[in-house]
Amino acid sequence: MTPVFGIAGRSGSGKTTLIEAMLPLLGARGLRVNVIKHSHHDFQMEPPGKDSARFRLAGAQEVMVASPYRYAIVHELRDAPEPALEAQLARLSPADLVLVEGFKQAAIPRIEVYRPALGKPPLHAEDRTFVAVVTDAPLEIGLPCLPLNDPARVADFICRSLGLG
Repeated sequence: MTPVFGIAGRSGSGKTTLIEAMLPLLGARGLRVNVIKHSHHDFQMEPPGKDSARFRLAGAQEVMVASPYRYAIVHELRDAPEPALEAQLARLSPADLVLVEGFKQAAIPRIEVYRPALGKPPLHAEDRTFVAVVTDAPLEIGLPCLPLNDPARVADFICRSLGLG
């Protein structure tokens, strides 16, 4: 089974920016990395009016858009519940690591990206399952604290935690 590691935090904390910075570093280690991004908002993969959007709006359950460069599958849930993280992981191609942004309640090892200047309470204060905090301020919390501006150290921590080379 592919190792999975979560990156959680409040909106605007820098989760996406951290993952984006770590991806080339993990790739330089020879790791193939998949990412699942959870969103609480509706999103569109294709511009309105394009063929794939028209198919979806006409009632297709899934629409695949494919080119020589990439492909994407848009699956309409309609009245179905959002699939569990395990079901989403099962749809991904094989990889050495899956980073998961969001899914605050998932039972996976997770770090919190926390910026005290945002004025929002930290997740790690409410949820004791985090293994570390990535932050831009000194904290005394009893968990490892990693510098937000050093994605290489965060990537090292994740790899060590999961036993990846």
